[in-house]
Amino acid sequence: MEAIVLAGGLGTRLKGRLKGVPKPMAPVAGRPFLEILLDQIRRAGCSHAILSVGYLHEVIEEHFGAAWAGISIDFAVEHVPLGTGGGIRAALAHAAEENLLVLNGDTFLQADYAAMMRFHRARAVQLTMAVTRQPDIARYGGVLLDANPDANPDANLDASRVVGFEEKGRSGPGWINAGAYVVRRDIEWPANVAEEFSFERDFLAPGISRLAPAAYKVDGFFLDIGVPEDLDRAQTELAKPGCK
Repeated sequence: MEAIVLAGGLGTRLKGRLKGVPKPMAPVAGRPFLEILLDQIRRAGCSHAILSVGYLHEVIEEHFGAAWAGISIDFAVEHVPLGTGGGIRAALAHAAEENLLVLNGDTFLQADYAAMMRFHRARAVQLTMAVTRQPDIARYGGVLLDANPDANPDANLDASRVVGFEEKGRSGPGWINAGAYVVRRDIEWPANVAEEFSFERDFLAPGISRLAPAAYKVDGFFLDIGVPEDLDRAQTELAKPGCK
């Protein structure tokens, strides 16, 4: 398995808490958050990670080097910000596998990524999105799901696809984008997309009918460390067995 981890975030909302390190290197439960993510994908069978880095990338490169804990590492360095979409597209140039796991470097999802990869391959789609149900989607925005009539009935899979998105602000329960994907290395990018673009806003949302992403439902623990209160919560939650 190969994985891309988007680790170029500025951490604007955590200003004053990071002490000279980029957001994915924020100390969590006694170690850099990015170590927790890499440990998780290593346990899922990942042997090669491509870290999409930008702000303070030297800190990440010096810490991990060319290999860490049995995972070989390449760095896709953004010398100018490329956004999540531009970062993924640039990182795919370093990939060899047909399908890659893609993770946000500031979110933790307690998921079986090996099972997610098998799910994706069985569906033979360009893109699979991990979704998780939250009691209040106001902070995240929602994901709209629908049954997929083209699902393979012999695969015994949950036949859902992502058909749309809800803007942030609506309170109440619902499905959210959990910040983890499996993408084909040869995924089709729009011809007119800019060098810098958002994967979610500029690629997924306008192309949802064409892409018809498969929805991989996860009921495990989810946490976004991008705000101070959740960074604090991560100190105890991610120290628990199963989240290290």
